[in-house]
Formats: sequence, C-alpha cells, structure tokens
Amino acid sequence: MRKLSRRRLIPLFAAIGPGLIAASADNDAGGITTYSRAGAEFGYSLLWMLILITFSLAVTQEMGARMGAVTGKGFGGLIREKFGARWAAFAILVMLIANLGTTTAEFAGIAMSLSLFGLSRFISVPLAAFAVFFLIVRFDFRRVQKVFLVSGLLYLTYVISGIKAHPDWGFAASSVVRPEIPFSIAYLIMFVATVGTTITPWGQFFIQSYVVDKRLGVEDLKYARADVYLGAFFTNFIAFFIIVACAATLWVHGLHIENAADAAKALQPLAGRFASTLFAFGLLNASLLGAAILPLTSSYATCETFGWEAGIDKTFGESPIFYGMFTFFIVISSLIVLIPHLPLLQIIFMPQIVNGMLLPVILVFVIKITNDKGVMGEHTNSRLFNGIAITTAAVMVLLSILLLASPLIERLA
Repeated sequence: MRKLSRRRLIPLFAAIGPGLIAASADNDAGGITTYSRAGAEFGYSLLWMLILITFSLAVTQEMGARMGAVTGKGFGGLIREKFGARWAAFAILVMLIANLGTTTAEFAGIAMSLSLFGLSRFISVPLAAFAVFFLIVRFDFRRVQKVFLVSGLLYLTYVISGIKAHPDWGFAASSVVRPEIPFSIAYLIMFVATVGTTITPWGQFFIQSYVVDKRLGVEDLKYARADVYLGAFFTNFIAFFIIVACAATLWVHGLHIENAADAAKALQPLAGRFASTLFAFGLLNASLLGAAILPLTSSYATCETFGWEAGIDKTFGESPIFYGMFTFFIVISSLIVLIPHLPLLQIIFMPQIVNGMLLPVILVFVIKITNDKGVMGEHTNSRLFNGIAITTAAVMVLLSILLLASPLIERLA
C-alpha cells in the first residue's frame, strides 16, 4: 500500500508547479495594486466578478496545460504550425507588448516598495534588475522553481489582515450574490484592469511552456489539471482578501490609494505599526517574482515560435537571442521606471488595462487550437469549456470597445 501511494504521488509532485507559479505571478505588483485599488475605491462591489474570473482563469489555464501535455509544443509554435508565420508573429507581438508593459510595472513595484524605506528608485531599480538577471542566469531551473513556489506563501498575510479588519461579511456576501454595479467609466476601467491582471496574455504562453519544459504528457493531465485548478483558486482567494482588507480599512473611511504608504494601511490590522514594512516586503517579493517570469516567458515563447535555441541551462553563446531578449526586457523596463517624475502607481496600473484589452486576441488562438482534432486528438474542448472561454473573450471585446468609446460617451452625456 505504501509503495502504491508513493507511486501515485510521484507524478503528482512532478506535475506541481506550472499552475501554482502562474498563480503566484498573477498576484504580482500589478495584481496587488489593482486589487487594492478595487477595494479602496469600490469597496466590496467587485467581489462578484472574482467568482466568474476564477472559472475563466481555471479553464483558460487548463487549455494551455492540456495543449502542452498533448502536443509537447509551446503555444507560439502551435500557432505558427496551424496559422502560419505571420499570425504567429502577430500573436508574439501582442504578447511582447503586454509583457513589456507588465515587466515595467514589476520594476515600478520594486521602486514603490523600497520607497517606503526611503530608497530612491535610481538605486533600487538597477539593483533589482541585476538581482533578477543573476537569479535566472546563475541558478538552475529547479532552484528558481523552488524560489517561485515558496514566495507565494507571503500573500497569506492579506488573508489574516482581511479577517482581523472585521469586514462587513454580510454586506460582502450580498455584493457577491446581488451585486450593485455602478455604471461609470471608473468602474469599467477597474473591471478591465482586474480581468487583465488575473487572466494575462503572458500566462497562456507561460503555462504551456512550463508544462512542455517539465516534459508532462497526456498521462500526467489529471495531475496538471489539479495543479492548474488549485492555482486558479489560490490566485483569486488571495485577490478576494486583498479587496476585502482594503475595503474594510480604506473604503469604509473614504480613503484612497495614492502611494505605497496608503496601500500598506490594509495590513495594519495584522501588523500594526509594522504594516508598511510588511507591505514593502510583500510587494518587493511579488515584483521580483514577476520581473523574473515575464522576461523569461517572453524569451522562451519568441524563441520557441521561430525555432531559435532557448533555455536558462544553455550558455549565452548557445542561445544569444534568448539571452538577448531576456536582457532587453529587463534593461528597457528598468529605464522606463527611471524616467523622472513618472507616477509609479500609474505605471503599475495602466499595463493591467492593456492586458485586459489584448487578452481576447490570445484567447482566440487558444480556443481555435484546443478545438482542432488534428492537433488535440480526443483531448479537444468540452462544450462547457468552449462556452466559458468564448464568453470571456466576447465580454472583454465588448468592454474594451466601451472603454475606447468612453470619451465619446462622456461627451454625449
């Protein structure tokens, strides 16, 4: 019996990683900032959408994991195989635009977190850029994976703080069951940003590349699914408590988030006068995690799509384009954050809106490929999964159109 249970656990532990790491990376600087602002500005009124997003995230991430396990190929390579080089280049371009903005947000998060200790962004950002490069280039993949997995535990501080803040649970529950949706441009922007920071374009490339890199096959699908579903739940479980904590500590008192010190107040029920220190440490950790994963995903996906050598286990001479792209992302993102007088909060928040608007482009490719029997065989989508994925893409297209048309709507109003 003992041997049998061990045999069953071995593939489970082998499959663990992609979903949980994607979950941790989703709650990055952009995630923490967006969820915090959602709670501070709209109280509990955005909690209802987290329930829906959880299902959408679980389904779309499962599709990526399934594509990787069934085909043994990355997402970009499959797009090129099925739609040709031009469409593959288009998909990669969309991903790179989204990823560059999000990577910039990560370095802005690093600058904002360390500003609480009085450290200038002109010192903190270059040091962080070097640290991220060293972490990826000098450590092997297994060590990097352990760092990523352990870092996710830090988000549990929001759960404790949210509970200790004694929120109005009855009001929060009614906001989920019978939400009162204010029809305003600000709410629309926050809705798009919340989706964009949770279901990211880069996440689809990352989850599939990770599954392929771990050499998971069809026989590992049930374990990979468990990992992905757990990761989707963890992402929005933490998001739920970030919103609750900020609603209970900021929104109820009419306070808004203008800087890192304001956002840190959500952790006062747990940490008291050490709230700023705890927030700074958590935001720094989340930002470093994202700053490592985003450039890595961009480099892997691009090289895999066009058949270039890639991998952190290879030397620079063996994978010059891979390391060149990785370095480019870190350097450019850092330099943008170092532009004087740019508001860090907006640098973090704006890319989440862009992510939400670009997401449908990536989801169309995901849906098309996962419904292709020639690629997926018997592992194509169910009607339920198609329904959830198509609805997610359609809603985001509609919301993006409304967002782009909002200046005209405001004039007419």
